[in-house]
Amino acid sequence: MTVTVQNLRPAGLVAIEHEMARQNADSLASYEAAKPVAHRIAEALRATGRLLLLGMGGSHAVGRAVEPLYRDLGIDAVAVPLSEQLGQPLQLSGRTVLVTSQSGESAEVLRWFAEAGVPENTFGLTLDGNSTLARTVPCLVGVGGEEKAFAATRSLTISFALHLAVLAELGADPTQALEVLKNPSAVSVAAAAASLANVSAIVTSGRRAQGVAEAIALGLTELSRVPCFSLEGGQLRHGPMEMLGQNVGVVLFRAADATSELVARMAASAAQAGSPVVVFDASGEAPVAGTETVKIDAASGAAAIFALLPAAQRFMLAFASARVADVGTPVRSSKITKVE
Repeated sequence: MTVTVQNLRPAGLVAIEHEMARQNADSLASYEAAKPVAHRIAEALRATGRLLLLGMGGSHAVGRAVEPLYRDLGIDAVAVPLSEQLGQPLQLSGRTVLVTSQSGESAEVLRWFAEAGVPENTFGLTLDGNSTLARTVPCLVGVGGEEKAFAATRSLTISFALHLAVLAELGADPTQALEVLKNPSAVSVAAAAASLANVSAIVTSGRRAQGVAEAIALGLTELSRVPCFSLEGGQLRHGPMEMLGQNVGVVLFRAADATSELVARMAASAAQAGSPVVVFDASGEAPVAGTETVKIDAASGAAAIFALLPAAQRFMLAFASARVADVGTPVRSSKITKVE
């Protein structure tokens, strides 16, 4: 009997790679299918001018990543963890609310609707069109069904594509972002993963790309079981620099925008502090000396998210695969969190 290489690879890793292999095609299809509901959300946003993005885990990271894109269009957008909204609620009057849950069945989602009812101008974003979320409010629904693998990859990309449909209805030009989805980068991440082989913790950071940094920190922690967390670039400056050194890796996200120079300065400072530094760089600028740079074609806004994400996902898998034999198999968590 012949044992194939595929048989020797962890089932969780194979599942994640399967999701990633179809994420761009599903995202493009999701963008097209989302237009009717995206139009309704855009109309609500024009009326209220304010957006509250609610979600947990990767869904909250999506909200954090798109905050600046809505703000660019004059929408007062704020992303808050749904657990925080349950315990320390913001007033919903005069806001459009978008609840994101790839499963549509997270414990916080179910409790929020049970307690808050269905506030006016509330919408959802999910991958399961038959979920409680999708049955309760008008939803942007991703194509291809629920994500089966543990760590979020395909669900993130699809969620961003669904937001892109709303942003386009509000007047943003989706052309560059769609082109990036059609032609994803295949840049190597092997050197970046190898450069962090000896760290015992990772901090990810960005400025306008902070939401992407938060999503990747979550995935790194879930898959590698190493402490990995995220701090917005300015917040990392204000005290936490004390933790840096050879055992703490720094992963930065840089795009072609007005905050690019600030990310470059942080990269230089972290390298000087002795930390191994990886920069996912879509700025179009020269690499920062002393860092391992994953160079990606220059992009900004939504296009930068789609440009940075696939390379960061491959890095996440490479880093975790070097440390965990059964990578992709959770030991203390589940895909859908049912307990608060």
